[in-house]
Amino acid sequence: MNEERAKRKLTAIFSADVKGYSRLMGEDELSTVRTLENYRVVIASFIEKFRGRVVDSPGDNVLAEFLSVVDAVEASVQIQKTLHEKNVELPVNRRMEFRIGINLGDVIEGNGCIYGDGVNIAARIEGLAEPGGVCISKTAFDQVKNKLKLGYAYLGDHQVKNITDPVKAFKVLTDPDDIGKVIDGHGKPWRPFWVVLAVFIALIIGATGWHLNHHQPTKIGPTFSSKTAGDIPAEPSIAVLPFNNLTGDSTQDFLGDGMSEDIINALSKIPKLIVIARQSTFSYKGKTITAQGIGKDLDVRYILEGNVRKADDRIRVSAQLVDAATGKTMWADTYDGQIVDFFTMQEEITFNIITALQIKLTEGFQAKLWAKKAGNLKAYAKLMQGVERLRKFNKEDNRLARELAQEALTLDPEYAGAFRVIGWTHLHDARFGFSESSALSMNTAMEMAHKAIAIDDQDPGIFYLLAGIHLFRKEHDLAVINIRKASEMDPNGADILGYKALCLNYAGEPSEALTSIQRAKRLNPRYPSWYDTQEGLSYHLLGDHQKSLEAYLKARERTPGTYLNRAMLVICYVYLGREIEAKTEAQELLKIKSDFTMKTWIGVQPYKDRMILENEMAALQKVGLK
Repeated sequence: MNEERAKRKLTAIFSADVKGYSRLMGEDELSTVRTLENYRVVIASFIEKFRGRVVDSPGDNVLAEFLSVVDAVEASVQIQKTLHEKNVELPVNRRMEFRIGINLGDVIEGNGCIYGDGVNIAARIEGLAEPGGVCISKTAFDQVKNKLKLGYAYLGDHQVKNITDPVKAFKVLTDPDDIGKVIDGHGKPWRPFWVVLAVFIALIIGATGWHLNHHQPTKIGPTFSSKTAGDIPAEPSIAVLPFNNLTGDSTQDFLGDGMSEDIINALSKIPKLIVIARQSTFSYKGKTITAQGIGKDLDVRYILEGNVRKADDRIRVSAQLVDAATGKTMWADTYDGQIVDFFTMQEEITFNIITALQIKLTEGFQAKLWAKKAGNLKAYAKLMQGVERLRKFNKEDNRLARELAQEALTLDPEYAGAFRVIGWTHLHDARFGFSESSALSMNTAMEMAHKAIAIDDQDPGIFYLLAGIHLFRKEHDLAVINIRKASEMDPNGADILGYKALCLNYAGEPSEALTSIQRAKRLNPRYPSWYDTQEGLSYHLLGDHQKSLEAYLKARERTPGTYLNRAMLVICYVYLGREIEAKTEAQELLKIKSDFTMKTWIGVQPYKDRMILENEMAALQKVGLK
């Protein structure tokens, strides 16, 4: 035992390998070996300069250790800078780019080599790095975050091969503008007492839910069968209608709307439940239609409907779950309480629906589902109004959305959702040209995302926002990482799936994007026109210009005043050889946006592959657009 302990030590582990090494060897083995040997000399020299030691170098890999994480990171940055300068001298297809991963961990030393999970984690972290980049673990980050003139981007938690617990990863940023920043935020290593308490309560609720799930006498059948039932997964499906406001005061509509929307958001996090999106269910607001009719219309089995009545400082909420196939009420209940109990009611109703549907929940999910929400009803009301403005996508409503969210923050300074909405308004300013400085707006959007995630790192909407920021900064890998995280946290979030398609399209993954947008349409049958736009873009990038044209025509029919759709129609017609129609669309485009230029197009189409953008601009220029 003492001998084994003597072989163990804590060290900074450096792991590097070559991206695309097999391809390089296949194309020119001799040249690849020569370049590799040359680059290894550079790597070894910097490792030695910063008091490190090369442990092993099999194939294209380099394994080293340092006494200090600071030294390891400094050496890595210098290595990548020097190799980048050397790569500039080579043809693009012969450039050799290393990925570097660094971890601070416990290792076993023997015969001059090091082994153990610390080494394995460094290798897995290396795999998350971009070619020519450096990625570090959370343990390494904690040692260097305030000691080097660098910045960092939090890449989230990653479940890596042969490692039990998820690994937190950070990308090292060397741009002088990023010095001292953690642009993607990182969760604090501790949580305030109320969070610990909330999780504890959640676990109790989870245990109760498990008990109820296994003692519920009523069995729920398969998903409702309709004319499109063949396309519906076997999981149960539900549509949550906007709760009716029975107060007699339309200014209190936010109570019912908010109740419905939060229940949708909570239920949508359950992977085995199909939850129809808010936009589709809210289209029935104020209409008289049976649950069976809605079930057929939306292809769902279950309908949740309810009422909210407020009188002075008291509130009554009634809800019922209806089987749309039979019209039978499966569960109903009424909740009375003080207005301050409004959010507790939302959680209780959601929990009872889940129990009625016999969805077996894990404790981890329970902790996320019953996380702390806004504790101030007035702040909540302000934010609900702001969200409605945000969805209108014009300059004036964007400004009003920000003002309402800021009022919500004044009422509740720890309201993560308010920071998130403010972040979206600044992102819209940058993307759509609502502000004088797009760069400043984008930086402010990121600042708001940081503040939101510091308060609530379990909100998928924050990672959705981060994906948008990174995408329009053309940081495609970070955009995809964040939108995947948002989608994992909220698998039924239709808009998140739609935005996932957008990120994947621009990142060069149109096949997966098409699957994602079609899933979003299933979850949101009353989807907004930008879903058609993303479907059109997927087909466009896949080379099916006829299907692309059909999707963009659908989008134009619903929102004829959107210049982005018009421009894509021009491109589709040019690619199909239909120049007369292309010129007609170009004229309509200029009527909508008279100041349209190629610079405009570059600003709104953040493709990873520049050639796609150049081909589109050539098509636009072919019909006289400049």
